[in-house]
Amino acid sequence: MMELDHQAIADCFNACFAEFEGAKLVGGATEPLYLPASADRPACLLYREDHAASALHEAAHWCIAGKSRREKVDFGYPYSPPPRTDAAQQLFYKFELRAQALESLFCQSAGLKFTPSADNLEANTSQFAKAIQSQHFFTQAWLHSSTGARARTLQIGLMQWTT
Repeated sequence: MMELDHQAIADCFNACFAEFEGAKLVGGATEPLYLPASADRPACLLYREDHAASALHEAAHWCIAGKSRREKVDFGYPYSPPPRTDAAQQLFYKFELRAQALESLFCQSAGLKFTPSADNLEANTSQFAKAIQSQHFFTQAWLHSSTGARARTLQIGLMQWTT
């Protein structure tokens, strides 16, 4: 299996979703950002610089977001930059659990190693990594539900892109 780089991931995402969902994945950003569609442009998922993990992470957030969330900048989620208190870090993990569990499956499909992110160099991710592992059963079940259809489409696309 070939390991996909960030551009191959963006190309795969765009092949799957640009025409039918009106969403594009674009690299080179200083910080990740989701911009909903407007009258003159499609929805745009910006990922960090040239990082494949960032591309997959942003794609996971988009796949999970429902229609109303996809109409809001950054899906309407507040962001609390590090350093964070322990309580704020736990809240970050709570909001990130589903996205990072899906990202880990996308990494597997793209031939990449998954590393949990705390978005905080001072935080320990060992417990969060265990929570992500325990979430896999639910993530797999969700992938095969109607609400997981976009994620399933991308997962299949990534697997086909690596062969």
